[in-house]
Amino acid sequence: MNIKNIHIGSLIQSKVEECQISIERISRFLSRTEDEVEMMYHAKSMDTDILLKWCKLLKFDFFRFYTGHLILYAPQARIDTVFTQNKNTLVFRKSIYTQEVKDFILDKIRTGKMTANDVVIRYKIPKTTLYKWMKKI
Repeated sequence: MNIKNIHIGSLIQSKVEECQISIERISRFLSRTEDEVEMMYHAKSMDTDILLKWCKLLKFDFFRFYTGHLILYAPQARIDTVFTQNKNTLVFRKSIYTQEVKDFILDKIRTGKMTANDVVIRYKIPKTTLYKWMKKI
């Protein structure tokens, strides 16, 4: 899985094959023709409403691939960001690293493609966090 270049259609297709769900059932659930479902398998991206339906059908959070991408390639500032909308204040806390992100990072270190220091510099992951992950393997 290349977390930098996400092709959501192929990820969905892999999960469908793994779960062995028939195209008829998918078509009924999504209210789409079988041809439209097949076209989704070739889509690099898709509407979030459709992706949410796929998540429900396959009981899998496909959004976590995008979250992982954001953690690695567009990390949040160290300070919590406040977003105000209609007098409601939402506070976005520090990102939680998904298992996919941890595996991706640890694989880079294990295979020698990056050192721990390279990971800290490139992805801005705190050293203590990275070394905790490394202890567990």
